[in-house]
Amino acid sequence: MTKLEKRKILVAMSGGVDSSVAALLLKKEGHDLVGAFMKVWSGADGNDPCWIEDRRDAMRVAAMLGIPLVTLDFEDEYRQDVVSNLFDEYAAGRTPNPDVRCNASVKFPLLWREARRLGCEAVATGHYARVEDDDGRLKLMTGIDPEKDQSYFLHRLRQDDLSHTLFPVGHLIKDEVRRIARDAGFPNADKRSTRGICFIGKVDLPEFLAGSVPRKTGKIATADGKIVGSHSGLAPYTIGQRSGIGVGGGEPYYVAAKDTMTNTLVVAPAHDPVHETQEIAVDDLHWINKAPSLPFRCSACIRYHQALQPCLIADNNTVRFDAPQRGVAAGQSVVFYDGEQCLGGGIIR
Repeated sequence: MTKLEKRKILVAMSGGVDSSVAALLLKKEGHDLVGAFMKVWSGADGNDPCWIEDRRDAMRVAAMLGIPLVTLDFEDEYRQDVVSNLFDEYAAGRTPNPDVRCNASVKFPLLWREARRLGCEAVATGHYARVEDDDGRLKLMTGIDPEKDQSYFLHRLRQDDLSHTLFPVGHLIKDEVRRIARDAGFPNADKRSTRGICFIGKVDLPEFLAGSVPRKTGKIATADGKIVGSHSGLAPYTIGQRSGIGVGGGEPYYVAAKDTMTNTLVVAPAHDPVHETQEIAVDDLHWINKAPSLPFRCSACIRYHQALQPCLIADNNTVRFDAPQRGVAAGQSVVFYDGEQCLGGGIIR
């Protein structure tokens, strides 16, 4: 879809500044817009009021733009597909990425379902990413702002998803987005970006997991087997974590591994080579365009905002990096790039 084509578009409006400016830019282009606020999480007990405040902000901006706003309740799907998977993954000793899963299985497919029901021809979001047409094949490109680029979280989208999706702020930097919002008089122009678990936000992870992931006390040990403490459950710990381990005195320790077989948290000093991994196995590979012939050289990152790392993808779905990587966590996403193009990715085994 080109900018010059006038369409009826369903715009996801979270109450944040990015989606608000996305709607404004599309409105200025003359499109017929319907705003959509997604109610996805109302708390573990259904009583979290945060979504109500966010919807109020979305309603204010929609009223200023003169467009209707519908509320779409995707909470059941989110709990079943994203939150349930999150609990299962943590229980298995892995560290999932709910943002990636949510985009691929909840947000984009359900938005498109509702868009068609409402007679819309496209959907738009406030993500910092771009779509380019290459002779009929669509490429997912990084956002212009390297600090805000969100292609990492979008790497499991498909050609069909990209064919009806717009990212109006992908060509802007965040400061420019806020300036546009201020000039428009939006009440959320300086609202802070949401951080934490997708749609849930910042939570106390041990407390969040406690009701659904069984806790079992175990040992904290160094890589050579020295017992240095105890833990009350492996699930909340993250590879590379330093604070909150519960081992005090002397040289600081970092989480190096979670041994679910022995229920042991393995820690090591920062300089210990146990933190380094040069080759990883990858499951559930997904390519946005045609899968490349393997072996295949490209760049990759194993976490959001990591600098791109040169690597080779072998034909047995292992990835060998040119340099050792620190903090590799099973369950996280490894995402592949060719310059500014996001090629796809997989889940670290």
